Amino acid sequence: MTLKEHKKHTDLKRPSLGNYNRNEYAIVGAPCTAIKFLADQVINALSPGYKCAYADTTHNDDMTLLPGRLSNGAAIEYTDQVNYCQLNYKLPFNTFKLREVFADCNLVLVNGNHQQAKSQVVIISESKKASLQKRVDQLTNVKMLLLAEGTNEVFSFIKEAIPDWHQLPLYRMNDTDNIITFFKKELQQATPVLNGLVLAGGKSERMGFDKGAVNWHGKEQRYHMADLLKPFCNEVFISCRRDQQQDIDPGYLSAMDTFTGLGPYGAILSALREKPDSAWLVVACDLPLLSVNTLQYLVANRNTSSIATTYQSPHDNLPEPLITIWEPKSYPVLLSFLAQGYSCPRKVLINSEITLLNAPDPDDLTNVNTPDELVKIKRVLHQKIAAE
Repeated sequence: MTLKEHKKHTDLKRPSLGNYNRNEYAIVGAPCTAIKFLADQVINALSPGYKCAYADTTHNDDMTLLPGRLSNGAAIEYTDQVNYCQLNYKLPFNTFKLREVFADCNLVLVNGNHQQAKSQVVIISESKKASLQKRVDQLTNVKMLLLAEGTNEVFSFIKEAIPDWHQLPLYRMNDTDNIITFFKKELQQATPVLNGLVLAGGKSERMGFDKGAVNWHGKEQRYHMADLLKPFCNEVFISCRRDQQQDIDPGYLSAMDTFTGLGPYGAILSALREKPDSAWLVVACDLPLLSVNTLQYLVANRNTSSIATTYQSPHDNLPEPLITIWEPKSYPVLLSFLAQGYSCPRKVLINSEITLLNAPDPDDLTNVNTPDELVKIKRVLHQKIAAE
């Protein structure tokens, strides 16, 4: 008799994170001053369009005294420095804490002489040849080779460790333009895939019947919305409750809520839980005036450096959470708000760094929650059809 393997914990889909972030590169093989200088050049060039970060270890071995209030026993000291904020922690960071801190970044550069990352940029320098050879086992995913001044050939032990080394980009250390172009291409290729999510799992209590089943455009609204999203998305899912899933047309993909009782917030979290490396274009099913033009403008102005790209509501000037692109980096943010007792996606947008757009046609954001609103929108739609 063969027993099934017992699993103690739920098998969750994990995001493709390294020690710090999805996109992290350890620069190794040169003196720390050269690594810092290179990191400064890359960050300076990329920071206008991307959130960049740097990780290192101090060389000040003689510094044994704790700074500020940490020396008096404080665990954390926070200081608002006006132009920036400073946090001093007494306890060391592990990988889980580092991922939390660096989650909002697009790129993390790491001094590979002290820290490791899931991708590497290797500098071929005679002055650090012996040191690099000791770290050769850390070269697990080399993406670029750089020749330092006075070095003209890749070391033989690097060729042995990286069989396809000749296929990698190979530049001089002072070839700044090509190095920056390399990182730009890496970040562009790392842009998260965009999936679509039609929110149709609500109970429509104010309407009195399922809003997703209303026929505005020759088919049920949830299917009309899914069809609208398809040209812009890799896959489109209709979000639903467990008891609704059997009623979804098999010609459409469905995504069952796994964060139950949280309304749209739970649907967004459920999607991110299922595909944590995807971005999600989330649209409520009760937007009968939504047009291709409004969706196209949102996608064209998507900013992956923000946790979300959304429209400003014409009614109250606040972010409109139910027609929004939520980036993968929004997942831990949404979870952190939930842990603090909040399940309002708008509150997350208001209190986070987002890209806020003005809709090309503000009427497209009109939603329908009551029978009276339904009657009004029917008139608008009839007028539009008559005018075409």
